[in-house]
Amino acid sequence: MRIAYIADIIGRPGRTMISQHLKGLRSEYGIDAVIANYENASHGFGLSPKNAKELLGMGIDVMTGGNHTWDKKEIIPLLESMPLLRPLNYPAQVAGRGVTVLDVAGEKLAVINAMGHFAMPYVDNVVRTTQEAVEALHAQGIRAIFIDMHAEATSEKRALFLHLKEKISALIGSHTHVGSDDLLIDGGAGYLTDVGLTGCRDNVIGMSANVPIERLMTGVSGRFEVPERCKKILQMVIIDIEEGRCTAMQKLKRFDDRPDIITHAWVE
Repeated sequence: MRIAYIADIIGRPGRTMISQHLKGLRSEYGIDAVIANYENASHGFGLSPKNAKELLGMGIDVMTGGNHTWDKKEIIPLLESMPLLRPLNYPAQVAGRGVTVLDVAGEKLAVINAMGHFAMPYVDNVVRTTQEAVEALHAQGIRAIFIDMHAEATSEKRALFLHLKEKISALIGSHTHVGSDDLLIDGGAGYLTDVGLTGCRDNVIGMSANVPIERLMTGVSGRFEVPERCKKILQMVIIDIEEGRCTAMQKLKRFDDRPDIITHAWVE
């Protein structure tokens, strides 16, 4: 199977890039399923029901969340009925689920949404909960397992990958909005610390620069806003999986004003 993952869709500019390009990319690259992170999709904070329906109609099969999952309260009931995940290590009594299984190209693909600890809300231990989820999937005979590790600390992402790499297909990071350059396949598992945002690229992590600059200068914060006009980018990782192992992986950057950039994973 060939799957793709898009991290941190930021507001209207991010949704515009998905609308304009994703269906064509699915056809061009023969992608069987698309996973995307929704937590900043509605004006930079959370996901509205309207935008959820729009994005799922644009060629996305399942969406993962993070610490902003709960920002739009009206989406909470839909976590039970739509293909929307929230981090599995939130306490069990909150709405939604952190794992789902899709039928992809005649096989089962499990998608796990996990969240780190550093600079994040209080949640259960990410290593234990994710390991338990992976072991439960293996007990069901499911070997194709993708993890969106939503975390601030790069070390948490790397540590969880090394802990689970023999049992998963890929662990790809989200949350920082800044793409990293460590795309690799190690022991049959794919890894990237962070895909980077899809949305505005000529500002500060997809948001207008004035508030972050003022905060750095004065220590006084304000509300981050998604620009109305900007230069845009769509960033995605394309992953080939055979018998539960990652056999090839590439990162694609699609711009609104220049040619694509494609980077292939190195193999350890």
